[in-house]
Amino acid sequence: MASPSQQLPPGWTAEWDPASQRYLFIQASTGRSQWEIPTPPAQPVDHAPSVSPPPSTTHHGRRRQYAAGQTQAYYGAGDALGDQYGALGVPQQQQPAATTQLFTPGLAAEGGFAGQQQVPQASYYAPQQEPQYINTPGFGQEPTYHPPNAPIHHLTDQFGQMGMGQKPLHLTTTNLLTSPPDPRELVRPPPEIRLPANACITTSPYANADPSYQRCTVNAIPTTSSMLNKSKIPLGLVITPYRTLKEGEPPVPVVTDTVIARCRRCRTYINPYVQFIDNGNRWRCCMCSMSNEVPQLFDWDQIRNQPGDRWARDELNHSVVEFVAPTEYMVRPPQPAVYVILIDVSHTAVQSGMVATATRTILENLDRIPNEDERTKVAIIAYDISLYFFSMPPGTTESTMLVVSDVDDVFLPKPTDLLINLTEARQSLESLLGRINDMFQDNHTVGSAMGPALQAGFKLMAPIGGKIMVLSSSLPNIGAGSLKNREDLKILGTSKESGLLQAASPFYKTFAIECSRAQVSVDMFLFSAAYQDVASLACLPHYTSGQTYFYPAFNAARSEDAIKFAHEFGEVLAMPIMLEAVMRVRASKGLRMASFHGNFFVRSTDLLAMPAVPTDQSYAIEIQIEDTLTQPFVVMQTAVLHTTCHGERRIRVITLALPTTSSLTEVFASADQVAITTLLANKAVERSLTHKLEDARDAVHQRLVEILSSYKSSMTSAGAGANAQLAISENLRMLPVLVLGLLKNVGIRQSAQIPPDLRAYAQALLTTLPSQTLIPYIHPTFFSLHNMAPEAGTVGEQGVILPTPLPLTSERLERHGLYLIEDGQTIFLWIGRDAVPQLVMDVFNLPNYEVLRGGKTTLPVLDNDFSQRVNAIIQKTREMRRGVYYPHLYVVKEDGEPPLRLWALSCLIQDRADVLPSYQQFIGQLKDKVNGANNY
Repeated sequence: MASPSQQLPPGWTAEWDPASQRYLFIQASTGRSQWEIPTPPAQPVDHAPSVSPPPSTTHHGRRRQYAAGQTQAYYGAGDALGDQYGALGVPQQQQPAATTQLFTPGLAAEGGFAGQQQVPQASYYAPQQEPQYINTPGFGQEPTYHPPNAPIHHLTDQFGQMGMGQKPLHLTTTNLLTSPPDPRELVRPPPEIRLPANACITTSPYANADPSYQRCTVNAIPTTSSMLNKSKIPLGLVITPYRTLKEGEPPVPVVTDTVIARCRRCRTYINPYVQFIDNGNRWRCCMCSMSNEVPQLFDWDQIRNQPGDRWARDELNHSVVEFVAPTEYMVRPPQPAVYVILIDVSHTAVQSGMVATATRTILENLDRIPNEDERTKVAIIAYDISLYFFSMPPGTTESTMLVVSDVDDVFLPKPTDLLINLTEARQSLESLLGRINDMFQDNHTVGSAMGPALQAGFKLMAPIGGKIMVLSSSLPNIGAGSLKNREDLKILGTSKESGLLQAASPFYKTFAIECSRAQVSVDMFLFSAAYQDVASLACLPHYTSGQTYFYPAFNAARSEDAIKFAHEFGEVLAMPIMLEAVMRVRASKGLRMASFHGNFFVRSTDLLAMPAVPTDQSYAIEIQIEDTLTQPFVVMQTAVLHTTCHGERRIRVITLALPTTSSLTEVFASADQVAITTLLANKAVERSLTHKLEDARDAVHQRLVEILSSYKSSMTSAGAGANAQLAISENLRMLPVLVLGLLKNVGIRQSAQIPPDLRAYAQALLTTLPSQTLIPYIHPTFFSLHNMAPEAGTVGEQGVILPTPLPLTSERLERHGLYLIEDGQTIFLWIGRDAVPQLVMDVFNLPNYEVLRGGKTTLPVLDNDFSQRVNAIIQKTREMRRGVYYPHLYVVKEDGEPPLRLWALSCLIQDRADVLPSYQQFIGQLKDKVNGANNY
């Protein structure tokens, strides 16, 4: 028999692995190893040299490309100038090996990826090598993905989502030391779910949960707890039950006939993974195997009053479905939506323009507040050191202000007309909102009785439930829940810092639990320029399923501040919230929901109470394998019982089916790096509060080391010995850079310079953002604008086309360049000091770089192609992700204000910064630890 080496493509060698009793195949040029026999590269049809296709001769309109010391105008991809000259206007034969003059600011890593710098960009991203992304979307949007040299049958692999895949997942090993992170990996879907044949009773493409609703950290569940422990991959679910629908996405189907089939034993809802038995009269539960009767009306079409088609029922074809609940699912009749808005009217709040902006935003969004059934109720309470109630009798345009100065024993000054029907008292409410700012314009009172205001709002709505929205511009210091300034610069960066991230007063947790019991949710909008104790105030949203929004140093005189707050507050007011909700996650026998992360209150062992569920809020749940899994696949089902904001009791059910495996290879090949990072972020924040920030960082870092060590010892020929490589599966190659981004995130970063309020707010984001928004927050997006492709910024089939994202290192910054860096919360427009005047004129409408001012800004839309493309990219960046956030735009000059420069550069997480390592150093440390760990 010939040895495998004689049958291999050029550049590959085979080594016998005695531990696994099989050959390991290694690619000499990259060090990449894999178990599968490599296939030779596809040969071109003719014998012409492999080159990129000829440039198009069609014109794409006038484009500009900006380089140092000159301005170039060129026409489309087929311009003779563009063919003859490179990016810098130098004839191709005269260009140095690296096509760009690399500029490394002080924080950049020295010599990181030196080998990569020597590769001209044209060949590094050669068309025949790189995956092609048509309209590369924001993270989490589904891209049209075409792998290099894709065979025709590649499209058939998509049927794996429909329960038709039977092949084991392909595991490809990559060497992290020689394969730098590629940000485009993060827009790829998670590893394919390959269920056994006949697992699903339908061929519907919607039979398994879309990852934007529910995703697991591994898409093949190990059959034993010991195998899971051996892999070191944390097992968990990331759930976003009420994600918003983007244009073109199918709505969640609603089953309106109130026929709800559930398992008698485990209470699982019927779904596409059950089995019908006994001639279709009974169904077997996919979780506990219990045999259940099919409800009598299950096959009856109640709308047409005739026999219906069972196989057309939504719950048998869709993994995400909503049932209209019958009366047995109601403790009381569905309650109306109630909004109580508490507005700080102290001197600071009025002078900052917060009061005027807030009242105007409420007024402009009254028609957007959910009120389909015309039962919605609204109340406005203003507060400083006293409480100001407003009586608005229906049918009039008048309102009366009632002042309560006794904040130690809060009472309602009037039994009626404080909480008013939005439709009936619309005129008086509009009149009041137009006058509130004028009423308190000359208010010089300093102080905040927020706690008593919360108690008053609670008294007002406790019989019904609903949402309290608190707008606060200063630290609460009067009455219940009063707080003191505990910001101490001396303990920042020390082991005592985590104390500043915990609530300073027990009031906020006890009051939050009272609210949860009464179905009241709290949202916090915080505006202070000084310390506001976000950590304490964020307790209220945390336990009542609300959300915290933070606008440090808010000043409405800056239009950017006013626009951001008005946009986000308006979106929150218009949000179709789910009221009186409880959530439970069930799983197949042998699996148990172990711990829960997110904004809710755990009412019993596994019942999560959520008084009002906002859209696009995420939850993470850790799962334990208690018994050996004997079934070929498992099912995890999330059920949320809630009242819609138009008064209908419903149950949203999300079902995810995953195969089981006894192969560690499949566990690694199915691991979802995005879900793992989301779970690790939630665990890190929790650990920073129960232990110390340093413990949280160490736990995340150690988990990554353990995963890499396990992969090395189980999946590579090196086994327990030292190795010159740092191996991981291809689908996890971005995990180290994501973990590095998490370790450098403001929420847990090692630093003595981060104010406690900013850190507490970052932690609130880390535990609530859905994966689509969380990943850019941890791993920002970096675009080069001055030399982007001609189609970038123009409209394609799926909207505005974005440039190709760059690795997050300042080595990519050129002195003459224009770049966009964004993390979903903030957008930076970085401009180099040698930017040509034409670039500055085209984008900023200013004559040159010297007169350009850095800082928060609104970019003008100018009458030139480049300006419109840049503005389109910024607009797409603000709109493409789910959520209410409207990022600020900052112009950052290369030689501008140091704090702003450092803030922008901190997004380039592959650089070294302060005591934090560069990506290259981080990988080196990981390699040493992995080799060290395996030697003990």
